[in-house]
Amino acid sequence: MNYVSVENIAKSFGERILFQNISFGINEGQKIGFVAKNGTGKTSLLNIVAGDEDPDNGQVVYRKNLKVAFLPQEPNLDPNLTIEQTIFAAENETLRVINTYEKALQNPDDTEAYQKAFEQMDALNAWDFETQYKQILFKLKLENLDQKVSLLSGGQKKRLALANILLSKPELLYLDEPTNHLDLEMIEWLEEYFAKENFTLFMVTHDRYFLENVCNEIVELENGKLYSYKGNYAYYLQNKDARIANEEIETNKAKQLYKKELDWMRRQPKARTTKSKSRIDDFYEIKERAHQRRNDHEVQLEINMERLGSKILEIYKVSKSYENLILLDKYEYVFRKGERVGIIGKNGTGKSTFLNMITGATQPDQGKIVIGDTVKFGYYTQRGITIKEGQKVIEVIREFGDYIPLKKGRQISAQQLLERFLFDRKKQYDFVEKLSGGERKRLYLCTVLIQNPNFLILDEPTNDLDIVTLNVLENFLLDFPGCLIVVSHDRYFMDKIVDHLFVFRGNGVIEDFPGNYSDYRIYENSRSPEKTKPIDTEPKTKTSWKKDNKIALSYNEQKEYSRIERDLKKLEIKKKEIEKLFTSGSLEGDKINEESAKLKDIIDTIEEKEMRWLELSEKME
Repeated sequence: MNYVSVENIAKSFGERILFQNISFGINEGQKIGFVAKNGTGKTSLLNIVAGDEDPDNGQVVYRKNLKVAFLPQEPNLDPNLTIEQTIFAAENETLRVINTYEKALQNPDDTEAYQKAFEQMDALNAWDFETQYKQILFKLKLENLDQKVSLLSGGQKKRLALANILLSKPELLYLDEPTNHLDLEMIEWLEEYFAKENFTLFMVTHDRYFLENVCNEIVELENGKLYSYKGNYAYYLQNKDARIANEEIETNKAKQLYKKELDWMRRQPKARTTKSKSRIDDFYEIKERAHQRRNDHEVQLEINMERLGSKILEIYKVSKSYENLILLDKYEYVFRKGERVGIIGKNGTGKSTFLNMITGATQPDQGKIVIGDTVKFGYYTQRGITIKEGQKVIEVIREFGDYIPLKKGRQISAQQLLERFLFDRKKQYDFVEKLSGGERKRLYLCTVLIQNPNFLILDEPTNDLDIVTLNVLENFLLDFPGCLIVVSHDRYFMDKIVDHLFVFRGNGVIEDFPGNYSDYRIYENSRSPEKTKPIDTEPKTKTSWKKDNKIALSYNEQKEYSRIERDLKKLEIKKKEIEKLFTSGSLEGDKINEESAKLKDIIDTIEEKEMRWLELSEKME
């Protein structure tokens, strides 16, 4: 079933044409990953299809009454609402019924309101949805429901917006970088959730494992044209290479034909027949094909690296805590030449604090950090580039000099360096504030690398970078001879770059794991649940869902747990009704025996279900 038809849309900014005459459809059950280079119109096309932006030409046609949701990179939420109010403000009848039921539970004396809410939950079969609703909030760490949206970080707002659209159960879901601001555990949960749920998806993401495991089609925008690949990311890579090879063959054929036709054109007399005019028209089409070039200039990063001495970075019994939160506890480590370390761990376990202590921005409470005399850090932070009003791209680089030294005594100009970072001469004179998010990150990366660091620290370097730039950055880092520390939620990137991991467990525990991220996941999955249970470092509040979460249970056990809770409530109501009959004095003779037997059966059933409920509860502790 066709959900959306995109018909001949076009978009340009002034003289710059992003794309024109683009047409495609989105059908039920498709999970489409949309990929393109930064600055080629990827976000504009997504916004047009999602209805947040108008095309210059063409139209987007939706199936009537289609339920659609859109997760932009910067969600628009009401800052005056709490997390709970934001969720229940959604147009979802089941959520409203759950909200009424939750409130009825808080007022047990109002039995009429409770009974009505209970019946509404049954009527909408909302019990399983309630379990799923709480699981989503728990997985996305949205546990303090009374917290105001205005006090949330950018990452928390993105997670709240994601929870909202998942709970709204749309038929079609648009996502712009859904894995940004999610930790690795959240990403893997969301990946599994999308893979099994019956959503139709159209999403932009740089997370290549996410594309691989979720999508059943990849659509690429390249040089203003769309190319569709009916498979996952691996299928796309394989078939893109085949397409490019085929295009090169066709271009070479066109070049040979062009030479032949060019010779014919030069020999033609001025008075031409109708027949020759047709051949002339064909000549210009051949000329266009023959002169097609792929704009696949790679970022060539041959920046000169200063020599690294024998003493690099030594950490001795370093401790750091904030109030009751312990981040490091007498931690020790000595870095060696060429180390390539990945850092993983939940938010709040001390990853950024650790990096700030290494670079001197934060001081440890105890212990000392010794940095070698020859060490020159290059620190790529999540804050990104500082934009100065009216500053042009070329001016950012010239702050570091008009010429930049390369290996073997060579040098290049600031303009040449920017070209290697995929900024053509025209783009170099654009104002920095006009750049896309990915282009700004690419420029920032350039400013870090041209300072000749020999110890690179990259904090989420892959956010907002397109896949082409990511591949080039990975190739550079593989050849980088200095030390490297990477904090990233991009599993593909981590697998390719790092040799071992610092695993931040919380409560000051940091483990050194010998292997990349995939090795780590295999190892963790092979361990018993008791060993892999994460350390709970967060204080519980009265509004925390943690006391209700069923995450330690399997999916079927979660359903059973919820069903037992519902059954127990129903049985208690029936038990009270029979007990009222006995106290009313209206029962006589055989009716007393009949109701007594019923009451005994109910009490036995309650005891049996309570025993099973306790078994499941123990597994959750």
